[in-house]
Amino acid sequence: MHIARTLDDLRATLDAQPARPVLVPTMGNLHGGHIALVRQAVALGGPVAASIFVNRLQFLPHEDFDTYPRTFEADCAKLADAGCDVVFAPAEAELYPEPQTFRVQPDPALADILEGQFRPGFFGGVCTVVLKLFNAVQPRAAVFGQKDYQQLAVIRRMVRQFALPIEIVAGATQRADDGLALSSRNGYLSDAERQEAVQLPLALRRLSGAVRAGGTAGLAALERDAEAALAARGWQPDYLTVRRRGDLLPPAPGDTAPLVVLGAARLGGTRLIDNLEI
Repeated sequence: MHIARTLDDLRATLDAQPARPVLVPTMGNLHGGHIALVRQAVALGGPVAASIFVNRLQFLPHEDFDTYPRTFEADCAKLADAGCDVVFAPAEAELYPEPQTFRVQPDPALADILEGQFRPGFFGGVCTVVLKLFNAVQPRAAVFGQKDYQQLAVIRRMVRQFALPIEIVAGATQRADDGLALSSRNGYLSDAERQEAVQLPLALRRLSGAVRAGGTAGLAALERDAEAALAARGWQPDYLTVRRRGDLLPPAPGDTAPLVVLGAARLGGTRLIDNLEI
């Protein structure tokens, strides 16, 4: 497995490959969910490139950019074991050699709701770095985890609207035995918080079951009750909501579009997100 620290090295290495690669973008601190994405990329055939880069542009000033775990050597060992061919791990000055004054502005109708409401500017930072990685790697496909459901939707729309010749492949959410979605930020949880954290996917499951049983009538009340139940356990919910999968807007009465339940809530000092398709 080759580790490229510069764009020139990355491009020279990829030019020597027999085909365009499949890209798995990450911020490092890899867990089983990331490795499942890499194995999915390997199964697509051809070379696999993974990026490790903690992207400052997608962190708000009060968020954990400086303290985000950086575990490069362990990450590389996991990537090599999973069959990754190339790791692109640039320094910040390599990827952003000058102030990034040109930014991608994602569609506000999709990017300013849910996560975008509580983390303004987040998806602009994500899209800017992902577009830059796409230009650097020139992949034929890229694999993104479905746990970040809205991010996946935003990137798919960006690729479609810019006519990028890249297939966006979704990787299923990987979960611990108790149902908690794997996340790099799970490491911030105390032992007691880790036991409590499973209540988020359980809340999504209950909300999903209520919609399956009764449809979307009274949906606002169901969502409020779900948030209140978490809050009663000491959580700080941002949202627990049912949306259409295609555009993440609330379903209209009688809407037959496929649905997804999405949730985001803070437990202690850790913010967790999850989703469940209905």
